[in-house]
Amino acid sequence: MKTAIFPGSFDPFTKGHFDIVMRSLDLFDRVIIAIGHNTKKNKRYFELEWMVDKINEAFANESRVDIEVYDELTASLAKKYDAQFMVRGLRNTTDFEYENSISQINRYLNEDLETIFLITSPELAPISSSIIREVHRYGGDVNPFLPYEV
Repeated sequence: MKTAIFPGSFDPFTKGHFDIVMRSLDLFDRVIIAIGHNTKKNKRYFELEWMVDKINEAFANESRVDIEVYDELTASLAKKYDAQFMVRGLRNTTDFEYENSISQINRYLNEDLETIFLITSPELAPISSSIIREVHRYGGDVNPFLPYEV
């Protein structure tokens, strides 16, 4: 069974993230959405339990998607779930520079973990969790950018 993990803080989980997971299901038997703690962020904007519920809602009809919350190295999490692949979405070259460095370290920590980069669908490329948080914070409608209702 080919298992992939898709790690992130997902604060919030966007249509871009949803698209990456759905496209990953064409490549893998199982995709684990791994919600991790981002040490660069002091506190989540959207509550973790609420986000887990919303992601579960978005994938209610997809039995090959699981959600795990973790607070450890992503490479260690992959070993724990026997995930051979890590999926990352790339919106632009800035994302690539950042993700490439992380993939190299993950490969060092877990030599059996291969990172697969998927280019974000063009219509979803402008969407980022940080922009969604700002729009929401100031009362803007973020629902068009999310695979669930806020």
